[in-house]
Amino acid sequence: MGRLSTHVLDTANGRPARGVALELFLLEGDARHPVARTLTNADGRTDQPLLLGESFRIGTYELVFHVGPYFRALATATADPPFLDVVPIRFAIAEPDGHYHVPLLVSPWSYSTYRGS
Repeated sequence: MGRLSTHVLDTANGRPARGVALELFLLEGDARHPVARTLTNADGRTDQPLLLGESFRIGTYELVFHVGPYFRALATATADPPFLDVVPIRFAIAEPDGHYHVPLLVSPWSYSTYRGS
């Protein structure tokens, strides 16, 4: 059974990013369908997989991480307006039984991602 999970690591402060709002969208042509909306927990992860079972299907998706409010709440030094406020990651699921883990490593000035396990 396939699943999609994520986590957010705050590389500026060296810890999991708790309380980051994120949204998942399924992209079909020009349409953007909301699939999930949640917050990261104390470990920087979501409490449940973003996609699991029948909701997990081949397609193109976008994860949108709202990092600006997270860094403002911590009083982390940023620009005004912040260099990074919303970080979108667009990716495709091609394996219907795969585990796709799409983490975000982020600071106020940079981010990276990869397909994890």
